[in-house]
Amino acid sequence: MTTAVASHRNRHAILTLIGMMLIAFNLRPALTSIGPMLRSIGDSLSLSPVGQGVLTTLPVLFLGLAAPLAPRAACRIGMEHTVLLAMLILALALGLRPYTGTVGLFVGTAIAGGCIGVAGVLLPGIVKRDFPAAASLLTGLYTAVLCIGASVAAGASEPLRIAFASVSERPWQPALAFWLCPAVIATVLWWLQLDGTQLPRQFVARTKSLYRDALAWQVALYMGLQSSMAYTVFGWLPTILQDRGLDPIGAGFALSASIMTQITTAVAAPWIASYMRDQRIMLSAMMSLTLIGLAGCIYAPLDGVWFWVVVLGLGQGGAFSIALTLLAVRARDAPTAAQLSGMAQGVGYTLAAFGPLAVGVLHDLFQGWQVAGLFLGVVGAGAMAAGLGAGRDRYVGDDATGV
Repeated sequence: MTTAVASHRNRHAILTLIGMMLIAFNLRPALTSIGPMLRSIGDSLSLSPVGQGVLTTLPVLFLGLAAPLAPRAACRIGMEHTVLLAMLILALALGLRPYTGTVGLFVGTAIAGGCIGVAGVLLPGIVKRDFPAAASLLTGLYTAVLCIGASVAAGASEPLRIAFASVSERPWQPALAFWLCPAVIATVLWWLQLDGTQLPRQFVARTKSLYRDALAWQVALYMGLQSSMAYTVFGWLPTILQDRGLDPIGAGFALSASIMTQITTAVAAPWIASYMRDQRIMLSAMMSLTLIGLAGCIYAPLDGVWFWVVVLGLGQGGAFSIALTLLAVRARDAPTAAQLSGMAQGVGYTLAAFGPLAVGVLHDLFQGWQVAGLFLGVVGAGAMAAGLGAGRDRYVGDDATGV
């Protein structure tokens, strides 16, 4: 290998890594920017609690529905170009959804979720392909940046709404549209680093289906159930805390603080787990923290809410980071990682979509959050059970049968 070729590959690897981090930053603001302003949006558009629940559910549902399309698109135009297309459509949806009425808001939010699903499926495959020796570490870094994006959107959306109140009759509209800006930046920089690259020829469709693989289903169920809790927190935690007595800005900052806390375990959990025989112990610890923190936010005295949101964040950061790590370490190669990612996120996020909706319906039926809290406890227990299977040191596809 000549010096020029090595230099080119190193430069491309660095640009790919930077591009991945910028895209990771944009994979949650479309979702977490809604929760702090959900009450204002609902009042402005006359949405019922169930309607608000549907609004928080749609992007997660379309995350799941779009995920299986990602590997197919990658086989045709390459992983990098599929991610670029998804980011272009995401930016367009974020800019248009606040200004196209109630239907446009719902449709734009659904499209944004689908684009996030496609990009999110392919990034673990890119990590597995380009950085195989550092998959766990880079997954933690990727998750940390994702958490930063989610946290910034959760904490800044309500202050943005207040700031735009003097120039807009519906200040939540420019506050939502603001998140177009980082999406455009990430899209442009990802396009600049492509440098004419295409997907390697070895990325081809597998002849065996993972839908008959028990381990793949355990990964998918763990991804879905822990995501159901995460998206319920994104969508409903500010409303829960407002109902308990916090002001809207304080409730938004509480969600932001919880998400920002996730960065610690998002990086540390996969790194520590990489020195263990498998991921089961770390996974159980993270899910336990999640359940404890969520119970504290719903049932414990409000005086301790900042402690509980930190515990919740520590649990959810590690739980999600481990879920993404499983997509890489349970696969032997990049094509399998992309296929597992498509299946796990497709099935998982479709399942996860019903969490926020169910919480909204339970709140409406029982006029409170106590029953919804019990429901989330059951979901968390199911996630831990699935994770104990998914965390074993095995590879998917080894025992799958063809279809």
